[in-house]
Amino acid sequence: MAAVLPASDIKRAREFYRDKLGLEPDNPDAEDNFQYRCGSGTGFMLYQTDNAGTAKNTQIGWMVPDLSAEVAELRSRGVQFEEYDFPGLKTENGIASFPDGSSAAWFLDTEGNILSVGQYTM
Repeated sequence: MAAVLPASDIKRAREFYRDKLGLEPDNPDAEDNFQYRCGSGTGFMLYQTDNAGTAKNTQIGWMVPDLSAEVAELRSRGVQFEEYDFPGLKTENGIASFPDGSSAAWFLDTEGNILSVGQYTM
């Protein structure tokens, strides 16, 4: 399975994914879309469009074995995590904990896309 993310400024977005998330595209010479591979055969495409940043939901998320360590690493690279306080969802220091033992944190890319990292119990 692969996700598709919009970018209004593909160059700026590529720099964010490289500098903040440590990701390089499989097709670095492309001009209007980039293909990224993630764990277990998953991936996503980042493409140029004026529709970027219009979704108000999480668009892509990574499952990680240690959320606190991942959040600390991303913060050290300049990623800023969102704080939420909704019924059933409250973050503390950027991380929401759930009754089943799962936890997650959300952040925005340069294009306004909502991204997440999470540690889930299955």
